[in-house]
Amino acid sequence: MPPVELLAPVSGPGVAASPPALGRLHGWGGGPPATGWLLRPDRAAAVRAALEMFRTRAIWTGVLARGMGRSYGDAAQLGGGLVLETALLKGYELDEREGTVTAGAGVTIGELLGGLVPAGWMVPVVPGTQHVSIGGAIAGDIHGKNHGSAGTFGAHVAEIGLLSAAGEELALAPGDPRFAATLGGMGLTGVILWARIRLRAVSSPFLAVDTDRVDDLDGALAALRAPGGPHRVAWLDLLGPRPGRGIVTRAEHLPGADVPAGARGAATVAARATVPPWWPSTLLVPRAVAAFNEFRFRRAPRRERGRVEPIGRHMFPLDALAAWPRLYGRSGFVQYQLVVPYGAESMLNAVIDQLRRASVPAYLTVLKDFGPANDAPLSFPLAGWTVAFDLPRAAPGIAPALDRCDALVAQAGGRVYLSKDARMRPDALRAMYPRLEEWRAVRDRADPDGVWRSDLALRTGLVPP
Repeated sequence: MPPVELLAPVSGPGVAASPPALGRLHGWGGGPPATGWLLRPDRAAAVRAALEMFRTRAIWTGVLARGMGRSYGDAAQLGGGLVLETALLKGYELDEREGTVTAGAGVTIGELLGGLVPAGWMVPVVPGTQHVSIGGAIAGDIHGKNHGSAGTFGAHVAEIGLLSAAGEELALAPGDPRFAATLGGMGLTGVILWARIRLRAVSSPFLAVDTDRVDDLDGALAALRAPGGPHRVAWLDLLGPRPGRGIVTRAEHLPGADVPAGARGAATVAARATVPPWWPSTLLVPRAVAAFNEFRFRRAPRRERGRVEPIGRHMFPLDALAAWPRLYGRSGFVQYQLVVPYGAESMLNAVIDQLRRASVPAYLTVLKDFGPANDAPLSFPLAGWTVAFDLPRAAPGIAPALDRCDALVAQAGGRVYLSKDARMRPDALRAMYPRLEEWRAVRDRADPDGVWRSDLALRTGLVPP
């Protein structure tokens, strides 16, 4: 299923051309769809007009902004509500003197990099895909492979343009409780219209990459602690003969003077192939994935230093295959991402053991290290280890297995990432996010009528029904 399935034609730019269109929304990982009313405003005035339209339609359950729809679960859908697709809030302006860029909420990371990197600037924090909007990056307070040194995306946001529930356009800066509540606030404090972001100067679109092939989870943890570049990540194989073996990379930006003659590459990577909608899901089974993992593991060098790679190829490997969630078939997949503090490494093995005992196969597993948490109450990262598991949604026993994993994570003082969640219960949310009531107090003052909501917010109890 596509992330957005239209049941009626979408209106043109703005809100005056025609009424909102009825449509069916899906998370990036698939899962149960939500039918709601879709609108694509192209400017702040159109967003404000849509909000006024909502107040005249008692049938609508609330309002939610949606960017590129890359949240894996139900964070960007609202059954029976008005969903404002912000992809048309485009445009950005680079201030080279200040080293900042001011970008519309609908501008994607890839669009920014395509213009900024040739000019000698880099967005300091990028996720695993370039197809994330600026609004979505703030709402999820995304992190990259360099959290240990750079923190979250929000750490580099100098100002946010936010449309409040009262229809007022606010300019929020660090220090304002509403600013902190918006970082990682899952779009529940208002519609992000634009943001001013501090950049990092770079002199080439290349990275120098160190690689180590490790035999188990302890080896991966040790390699992630080793000296090297700040962009650190480990791919783990949980289907092979030694669960936890993998490939660890550490990368850093390569100065222009050090780029080898004849090197070629670009800052971003375009999709080179598309998974068709008729892809037979029977090909993605544990035996087939285990064989691929064996090939990938054996192909990787045991130890390699200084390999030169373009930013896009290294940072966004899955973007080379468009619509890759279709590989999981019609049921889709669940991405379960957790973080536990340093010193709780045993919980990583405990979660892996729970999945193996339940025979829930992890087709893709990624491990990273995190630095200190920021001041945003709902921001996901904290100092420790984060692991993301891609799990087939149709796997028998997956729901109770993940409930047990939630309990282990909460017991260790960790949490699950809301931007990727598709099934967490309210009691788990309360246990994992100790500053939840602080966030609710700020949100309730900003939105006393409960205008902003989402299926995720209602399911987890972030907002009352």
